[in-house]
Amino acid sequence: MNAPERMPPDGRVRAVVEGIAPMVDGGRFAVKRVIGDEMVVEADCFTDGHDQLVCSLHYRYDEDNAWSEQRMQPLGNDRWRAGFVCARLGTWHYRVSARVDSFLSWRAEFARRVDGEDMRIAARVGADLISAAAERAGGVHSVQLGEWVLRLLGAGDLEALRREGMDENLAALVLRYPDADIAPAISVELRVTVERERARYSAWYELFPRSAGRPGEHGSFDDVIRLLPEIAGMGFDVLYLPPIHPIGREQRKGVNNTLIARAEDVGSPWAIGAAEGGHKAIHPQLGAPADFRRLVEAARSHGMEVALDIAYQCAPDHPYVRDYPAWFRWRPDGKVQYAENPPKKYQDIYPFDFTSSDWQNLWFELGSVLEFWIGEGVRIFRIDNPHTKPFPFWEWVIAAIKRQYPEVIFLAEAFTRPRIMHRLAKAGFTQSYTYFAWRNTKQELTEYFTELCSGPGREYFRPNCWPNTPDILTEHLQYGGTAAFMARAALAATLSANYGIYGPAFELMESAPREHGSEEYLDSEKYQLRNWDRARSDSLAPFLGRLNRIRRENPALHHDWRLRFHPIDNDSMICYSKSTADMENVIITVVNLDPHNVQSGWVTLDLDWLRVDPAHSYQMHELLSGARYLWNGPRNFVRLEPARAPVHIFHLGRHLRTERDFDYFL
Repeated sequence: MNAPERMPPDGRVRAVVEGIAPMVDGGRFAVKRVIGDEMVVEADCFTDGHDQLVCSLHYRYDEDNAWSEQRMQPLGNDRWRAGFVCARLGTWHYRVSARVDSFLSWRAEFARRVDGEDMRIAARVGADLISAAAERAGGVHSVQLGEWVLRLLGAGDLEALRREGMDENLAALVLRYPDADIAPAISVELRVTVERERARYSAWYELFPRSAGRPGEHGSFDDVIRLLPEIAGMGFDVLYLPPIHPIGREQRKGVNNTLIARAEDVGSPWAIGAAEGGHKAIHPQLGAPADFRRLVEAARSHGMEVALDIAYQCAPDHPYVRDYPAWFRWRPDGKVQYAENPPKKYQDIYPFDFTSSDWQNLWFELGSVLEFWIGEGVRIFRIDNPHTKPFPFWEWVIAAIKRQYPEVIFLAEAFTRPRIMHRLAKAGFTQSYTYFAWRNTKQELTEYFTELCSGPGREYFRPNCWPNTPDILTEHLQYGGTAAFMARAALAATLSANYGIYGPAFELMESAPREHGSEEYLDSEKYQLRNWDRARSDSLAPFLGRLNRIRRENPALHHDWRLRFHPIDNDSMICYSKSTADMENVIITVVNLDPHNVQSGWVTLDLDWLRVDPAHSYQMHELLSGARYLWNGPRNFVRLEPARAPVHIFHLGRHLRTERDFDYFL
């Protein structure tokens, strides 16, 4: 053989590290956690033969140079686990190491020896290993280990010899001073992005500021401030505003998306830019920058944050079109290519050309738009149609922003193919819109949310579920009436820790489509002012308020990963639970998926998993109505009338022995 260059750098490295979890695409992308979470890491670590391993989890914060180390514990079958607390916002790094440890290997063999002569020979081998560790230790530990060597070699009988050799405390001391001559096997370096609690748990309310005014008047930020107590009273913590910039006049759309606009038509907020300015300007009728900052502060005083829509596109009269023509695609007829999604055409919107010859200046400018609004107090952004922009741009701009502002949250509005949605989440988006609006049957909901909450994508894809948006009025809401709106809100709010509604249109149950078969609203607020009668007696605002209060008061609903579906013998009904890790808070939700008919069925609960003693009754406190029920055993009957309440949200109480243990009514 004459190819030494093909030998490993150190053939004495015998340990293997593989199968690390969590890990996204071999470490190409970061996993996600929330501040205060324990980052639990597992790995397969093993070696040839029967030697013993020491496996460690190493971790550090992005700005730190030194690694902290946590000894991993064996789970069986060569699987190991350890964890660390994500104590700061930002990026953390972690990796796993494994090394064959001569002392542990000796100790494991020593414990199995029974022959006296073998034990004494083995004791001398162990003494040499302990002496070597004593030399590496120095100081008082060196003295302690040296004394151990003397006792080990001087043990008079075999029982004393075994007792000395298996001393746990001194063995742990030896492991603090490993032999560094042979390097450990070390995994690739992985990353975890740590974000604030609102990244995992939030309730969004979308509102068009221009429709917040008095009848016939263009609304302003002051009008939105006037509505804040009502919105906060419904329990929402994120107030999401569509674009607040000047709206283009060229190619402006009229009511119901007509191509010809009248003089009084206000246009679409997503047609950004006019003579008054572009993405860093405010529509004059909404107010001045100081008014916007006042809105941000007023929302904060009510326990809410303002989320701003960022739509990287321009109206034909946006200043960018005039000043930076290289940032757009030009057609052979000398006109800028407007946005299209055949058969839909958006003549009032010009998309950017992210691959233009001047792409770097374009990217920097678009990044500066985010920085500008961060300077105005915004820390949450809903990004419009991110799937029509390059993945490298998002990976770059989100990382750049979060390095300086790790508290910023990005929501990806991308209703597109699954792999594209997941790639955007990997690229850094904090939360993602989902297909929830179109998942209606028990099978569809069960399969989809099992995938979201238990599949591998949960490490980086945080769902944010919306039953409606200004673009989406599903057939279910068009024809399902009040029961459909209530059920869809309850499903979104309890299946997902992040959810939102398109404001007044939802609580006032707007359901008329522009035409049959369309998901567009008739008289869509995207193209005209709407004056909403928020005082209507049939408003769902009280129901939404109860729903959000239940979410706030039950930490089980603040997470997604502990979602579990339970059998119910009626396909028009669905039953599922969420729980905290300690099972101290358990919420069980039952929904009638049929908005037109009474449905009933027998729910079967896994009492062992729920930690309920099957020999005793248990309380089910229905949180929407306040009713309390006494259930017995795993199977219990539920009946839901759409006209009264299409959903039950139960809090599970345990250890109830008789009906006298609580006050309840049916």
